[in-house]
Amino acid sequence: MAETLLFNALREAIDEEMKRDDTVFILGEDVGHYGGSYKVTKDLAQKYGELRVLDTPIAENSFTGMAVGAAMAGLKPIVEGMNMGFLLLAFNQISNNAGMLRYTSGGNFKIPIVIRGPGGVGRQLGAEHSHRLEAYFHAVPGLKIVACSTPYNAKGLLKAAIRDENPVLFFEHVLLYNLKEELPDEEYVLSLNKAEIVRSGKDITILTYSRMRHHCVQALKEIEKAGYSPEIIDLISLKPFDLETIGNSIRKTHKVLIVEECMKTSGIAAELIALITENFFDELDAPVVRLSSQDIPTPYNGMLEKLTIVQPSQIASLVEKIMKLDI
Repeated sequence: MAETLLFNALREAIDEEMKRDDTVFILGEDVGHYGGSYKVTKDLAQKYGELRVLDTPIAENSFTGMAVGAAMAGLKPIVEGMNMGFLLLAFNQISNNAGMLRYTSGGNFKIPIVIRGPGGVGRQLGAEHSHRLEAYFHAVPGLKIVACSTPYNAKGLLKAAIRDENPVLFFEHVLLYNLKEELPDEEYVLSLNKAEIVRSGKDITILTYSRMRHHCVQALKEIEKAGYSPEIIDLISLKPFDLETIGNSIRKTHKVLIVEECMKTSGIAAELIALITENFFDELDAPVVRLSSQDIPTPYNGMLEKLTIVQPSQIASLVEKIMKLDI
């Protein structure tokens, strides 16, 4: 077991998969000699050469389209968005091409592409660098959407995403890159479609993902002090949802709180509430409640930025209200 930072865990995953399979390559802005904006691809250009670690121009629509074509031809591209917000410039390539070509070609083409990079609200990165794109792409058929949250799951999930034959959007949070965790020395690959039970409990199910997993864990002390035992589930797979794990928890607790950094309107929680209502309505003893970010562009000002996203104290307070049915 060796202690590893999250960005190094991602680098290890890419390195191992490039070594295992010579059809895997990575492309994006500054991924080569600079080593990536968050050093996820550090030293890979020197190891594998510039034909497998491609520095691209600032043209997200062009190099994402090129990656889709490479996937159609039998390669396994990994597209790094220097910031996931920039990939809005490649929305057409991701939705109309990556997401739909396997279907519209009648199954003649597979699209084994991973589109990954930093997203989420950082520290004063401003509105145009603080996007949470998971909800933007959630309605696109053909895409898998995954959000890592720890060094351990980051490595295992990225390896699984690279090996998958379908397009995978792989979300990393800009404020989690320096998380540390001990990782096994032996190789491991995790399921892309499986949620993780972070903490077992009996009173309320808290569904969350990405950085908010850690905010929920921080809120635990106050929740337990109030006498409640929450079950915390890291969704990991945002499309498709692991409804089996979610349903088993709801049948036990009968109350649900969804905590997300996504915006409230049409966010991940909105879709989850619909699915829970459709599938588990009879198991609920209270309405499903969501804690989401404010529906505004993220302010640059640090204090205002903090107010736009969910904080641990809000989670603890709302759990107590739900338990008392004061909602």
